[in-house]
Amino acid sequence: LRDRFCTEAKISVLSNSTRIHKPEVREALMRVDNNILKLDTVNPEYILRTDRPQGNYDVEKVIENMCLFRGHIIVQTLFMQGESGGENYDNTSAQYVEPWLRALQRIQPRQVMIYTIDRETPDQALEKATHEELDRIGELIKQAGIPVSVSY
Repeated sequence: LRDRFCTEAKISVLSNSTRIHKPEVREALMRVDNNILKLDTVNPEYILRTDRPQGNYDVEKVIENMCLFRGHIIVQTLFMQGESGGENYDNTSAQYVEPWLRALQRIQPRQVMIYTIDRETPDQALEKATHEELDRIGELIKQAGIPVSVSY
């Protein structure tokens, strides 16, 4: 219908990436204009604490499957700061950003979208990443040759 009635419209799908290992899901996502897949970090412990994926989640397998899109992918990443229950939730440090950037270089997305939390969180100790931190990370992505959009 889009092709018939509104040829200029773009179809965007945001996915948490947990089902992209299925060929039929990957094939469907290859048909949309903006295939947006989440990858908040490559640290498995952080992902389990923060994103709490259901089932067996293997971040290395997710990255391998993202590579199968051969650039027809936009990676979306949430950055935040703070502590909760004695656990650090700051994924803006080099400890998290550098391995994530290496994963992006493997994936070779056509774009990266980075952003921070924009609403109240279940734990008031979790905070937005600062504009300065997001801009710093955005600059690292640009230096890697990948287009980036930064949202505050």
